[in-house]
Amino acid sequence: MPKSIKRTYSRYSQTASALLGGLIRAARKNRKFTAQEVADRAGISRGLLQRIEKGNLKCEIGVVFEVAAIVGVKLFDADQSKLTKHLHRTEQELELLPKSIRSKTKAVRDDF
Repeated sequence: MPKSIKRTYSRYSQTASALLGGLIRAARKNRKFTAQEVADRAGISRGLLQRIEKGNLKCEIGVVFEVAAIVGVKLFDADQSKLTKHLHRTEQELELLPKSIRSKTKAVRDDF
């Protein structure tokens, strides 16, 4: 079994993840869903849902987004049509940028 990699996360990332987890838990309780009901709807284990609600940064982002959608937490202040429009605009901007980015080469000093 491969050795797990120890990652460090910024305080901002930790706080944001804890906030999102708390929002998900509050929304779930507000809608009177049990943890098992939400886990079943998302197709995940109850343990994974508990880790999401605690703000564990190792949870897969797609699962976190799906759980947030199930309990009604809006991740962005926009509806589906606005999100699609923003996504299209972002894709257009990315088309204008270079395909790859190379590090700058150092100038060779050959005056010896």
